[in-house]
Amino acid sequence: MATAGAAMVQTGRRSGLGLSPDCFVIARPPRTALEYLEKAASAGAAGVQSALASHDAEYLKKVRATLEQRGMYLEIATRLPGEDTAEFEAVVKSAKEAGAECLRSVCLSGRRYETFNTLEEWKAFVADSRAKLARAVKIVERHRFPLGLENHKDWTIEEMVPLLKGYSSEYLGACIDFGNNMALLDGAEELVEALAPFVVNTHIKDMAVEECEDGFLLAEVALGRGIVDLKRCVEAVRRVKPKVRFSLDMLTRDPLRIPCLTEKYWVTFNERNGRHLARALAEVRKKKAPAPLVRVTGLDREMQLKAELENVTVSVEYARDQLGIFA
Repeated sequence: MATAGAAMVQTGRRSGLGLSPDCFVIARPPRTALEYLEKAASAGAAGVQSALASHDAEYLKKVRATLEQRGMYLEIATRLPGEDTAEFEAVVKSAKEAGAECLRSVCLSGRRYETFNTLEEWKAFVADSRAKLARAVKIVERHRFPLGLENHKDWTIEEMVPLLKGYSSEYLGACIDFGNNMALLDGAEELVEALAPFVVNTHIKDMAVEECEDGFLLAEVALGRGIVDLKRCVEAVRRVKPKVRFSLDMLTRDPLRIPCLTEKYWVTFNERNGRHLARALAEVRKKKAPAPLVRVTGLDREMQLKAELENVTVSVEYARDQLGIFA
C-alpha cells in the first residue's frame, strides 16, 4: 500500500473523499461533528457526514469555524420527522448555522428482507415513510436546505425513482449508496445511474461477493478491491452534479448474508420476478472474490483496528489517485 506522503507527491492534491458515520465502527470514535471532523482530518479525508451534538449557538459557531479553518465539508445525518416536527426543523436550522451543506436521512434503519414478515407490514412502512417525507419536504423547502434520502436496503430502483419524483421538490433528492441495492438484487451501476438525476450526496463504496447455500454474501471492501465499476458510477453522478461530495461508507465487519433463495426474502417483493434473481446470482458466480471474504469476528481487537484503518486509508488514497476525487 502506498503511503499517504508518496501519494501526495504523485498527485499534489489532497483527497476530496469524506467519511460517513460508519467508517470507524470498531474504533468507536465520537461521531458528532467537531470530534469526527478531527478524526477525518487525521485520516486524510476532506469532510464528514455526522450528527450535531448541540443546537447551542456557540457550539455551532465552533463547527463552522472548524470547517472554514480546515477547508472541510459537513453533511448532517438525521432522522425523518414524526408527527412532531420540531426536532427535525431544529436540526435543519442548526445545520445551516454550522455551515453544513445538506442533510442525509433514511426511511428504514434495518434491512427490508429482515425487518418485514408480511407484505402488509411493508405496505404500512411505505405509507408511514411517505408521510414522514411529506413533512420533511415542507420544512426543507421552507429553509431551502437539501435533504438526501439514502437507499438503505429498503427501496428498489423501481420504487425509489417514482418515490422521489412524486414530491417534485428540488430540496428532496437521493443520498446515493453505491452498494446497498446489491442486497435487493439491483446492479450497483444501474442503481447509481437511475438515481443520479436526484443526487444530493453520496455513500461511495466498493463491494465483494461470495456464493453461499441460501444466496450470497456481500461485503464492503476498500475502494478498488471489489466489483463495482467506481469510475462509471462517479462519472454518472458528476455529469449531473459536478461538485457533488463523495463520502466513504466503509463498514469493516463480517460479510452480510443475502438469503435470496429463501421464501422469507421474497415476502415484500411482490412486483419482482426471477429475472432479478437470475441476473444477481449470475453476477455473483462470475465476479466472486478470488479469496474467501474477510471476517473480523475472531480477530483480536488490535487486528480489527488495523484492518479498519487500512480500509479507510486505502480508500481515501484510491479516491484521489484513481477516481480524481480531490479537495
